[in-house]
Amino acid sequence: MTAAYDYEALGLVAGLEIHQQLDTATKLFCNCPTTLREPEEATHQFTRYLHPTRSELGELDDAAVEESKVEREFTYLAYDTTCLVEADDEPPHRLDEEALETVLEIAQLMDMTPVDQANVMRKIVVDGSNTSGFQRSTLVATGGAIETSDGPVSIEDMMLEEESAQRVEETDAGVTYSLDRLGIPLVEIGTGPDIRSPEQAQEAAERIGMLLRSTGKVKRGLGTIRQDVNVSIAEGARVEIKGVQSLDDIADIVRTEVGRQAELVEIQDELEARDGAVHEPRDVTGVFEGTDSGVIAGALNDGGSVFGVRLEGFDGLVGREIAPDRRLGTELSDHAKRHGAGGIFHTDELPAYGVTDDEVSSLREAVDASPDDAVAIVAADSAVASSAIEAVAERAKTALDGVPEETRGANQDGTTRYLRPLPGAARMYPETDVPPVEPDPSDVAVPELLTEKVDRYQADFDLDAGLAEQVAYGRRMPLFESAVEDGIDPTFAATTLESTLTELRRDDVPVENLTRGHLEQVFGMADGGDLAREGVPDLLSALAAEPDRDAATVAEEAGLGSAAEDDVREAVIEVVERNESQVEAEGMAAFSGLMGECMGALRGKADGDLVSQILREEIQKRA
Repeated sequence: MTAAYDYEALGLVAGLEIHQQLDTATKLFCNCPTTLREPEEATHQFTRYLHPTRSELGELDDAAVEESKVEREFTYLAYDTTCLVEADDEPPHRLDEEALETVLEIAQLMDMTPVDQANVMRKIVVDGSNTSGFQRSTLVATGGAIETSDGPVSIEDMMLEEESAQRVEETDAGVTYSLDRLGIPLVEIGTGPDIRSPEQAQEAAERIGMLLRSTGKVKRGLGTIRQDVNVSIAEGARVEIKGVQSLDDIADIVRTEVGRQAELVEIQDELEARDGAVHEPRDVTGVFEGTDSGVIAGALNDGGSVFGVRLEGFDGLVGREIAPDRRLGTELSDHAKRHGAGGIFHTDELPAYGVTDDEVSSLREAVDASPDDAVAIVAADSAVASSAIEAVAERAKTALDGVPEETRGANQDGTTRYLRPLPGAARMYPETDVPPVEPDPSDVAVPELLTEKVDRYQADFDLDAGLAEQVAYGRRMPLFESAVEDGIDPTFAATTLESTLTELRRDDVPVENLTRGHLEQVFGMADGGDLAREGVPDLLSALAAEPDRDAATVAEEAGLGSAAEDDVREAVIEVVERNESQVEAEGMAAFSGLMGECMGALRGKADGDLVSQILREEIQKRA
């Protein structure tokens, strides 16, 4: 959808929830490492079934109840580092102090007030992402703000939580999760509903992301930060969009959701004008006996059924686009899929998919549909088809009221899909196994902002603006700072960490294998004269291929040691004498061509500055 919207006129209100993994040594409630593993490394596994529990007031959370309607087996991959806490076979340990200190740093950057006492709460989660059936969450600070170009955005609360298990595979029988991620400390930052445009939403998210990275204590890379976006318009409803992976997608997500809600409001108005209604579903299996539709025939051949529902006044509206490549029918289909069906067919798109005109006519007759009505059908196992069509009917009924409050998931194309109802207060209750703590921010230092680092790197280290920003915002910023403290030339360190590694990655060198220790060894060798700077790329490439070895050994075997000045001069003289006629004819004009030949002859064993100096001297002697 490409329509431009007047966000102020529509009454757009948006807020953000930013979830960021912290880079701590151990997990939030146990001493296991926070290193991610490959599923192939799993040493054992176990299975669980989860169901919702009542809150202290005896209430059941709607989202948890709907999640539990789909019976699934959850399989958990465990590793040689997995402990009893992660398997929910032992009570959690005390709250990790390193994680709490990091969250207090973040709170200071946002002018937030820490709570007097932090109490751990249980939040019911029965989608299998936690072995216990709940996530542990702790309110740490409240009442802050950040600035955007369109005005301040309030920060309502900051939570310290445990990360969920990582989904590995989903089948009809259930879901497989990996326990390596479960329990990694996670900070959740919730803004107030102060955002009034897609652009402000993205700017606010970018500002929060910068503040988080300024601590130097958050994990980096895909999946380590997730953004949830709450969006509503005046005539719509609050919708929570989960799992926006990239900051660059936030503005598009907000625009698309505004458009979706605006279209649903128009559909509501049209249905009201048509006296729309949703009727009870019916078994319409008999309509499709001997059908040529592969999907329907497949279900019937397996002993399944076809159920249909008459959507009075919905003709032409089920197929109406409400977001790019998504229609009201897609919304209905999302609900059917939640109950195990593959999707739905509806009369706005039929005849198609092997369904004939005669079958459409018979279908309409079977549910008493008029030409102004639409009919949606589900073909599947009888129990699945029955529950799925009921879910379709319930979602169609909400179209009569406009926009339903719900939780939706972000798709890669910037659209969203239905996940579950919005959770309520009934999902939270106190954790009795972890004692409360009293946060003390008095000894917590306020970190330097990344924007301030950029300015300092330019002023103190004479880095150009682009390189200074790359280093400050890069994931190896702490290594750069420690290298400079150890006396490494700032420009050399910055160029190696940003430019050299980027070029090697583009050449398919597995630079992700290079550890901080590798890079520190290379810096030390170059600074001590044991490695020419021109040999750094070759050494890094060799180390990336053999990460279990040390830099000095690899450099020696590859012949990458730094050549002595006498050896450099000897190599330069040999090149000059080999090109004596050119030198006599061109003088210093021959320098550029001979410089490349000299560097090639030395194969990275000498710094360019030294080679350049000696080459100039030898040419001048002969000119």
